[in-house]
Amino acid sequence: MNQDELKSLKTEKVVDARGMACPGPLLEAKKAITGVVVGAVMEVLSSDEGTNNDIPLWAKKMQYEFLGVIEDAGFWRLFVKKSK
Repeated sequence: MNQDELKSLKTEKVVDARGMACPGPLLEAKKAITGVVVGAVMEVLSSDEGTNNDIPLWAKKMQYEFLGVIEDAGFWRLFVKKSK
């Protein structure tokens, strides 16, 4: 997805993990995804650059769809679609 498509996505859950060091954002995402229905999108906010690697790898392993990332002022917004 491109940046505009990501910005206009409707997310079911937002995980605010800004200020957490690795592996905090990933652990928060793992907990939060259990409350997301199949087909819905979860957004993870993180100020830890390592999350940009961790979330896509975890999504692939779990067979979720990693939709992309947007860099914002001092943090990243990562989007994961729960596909099963």
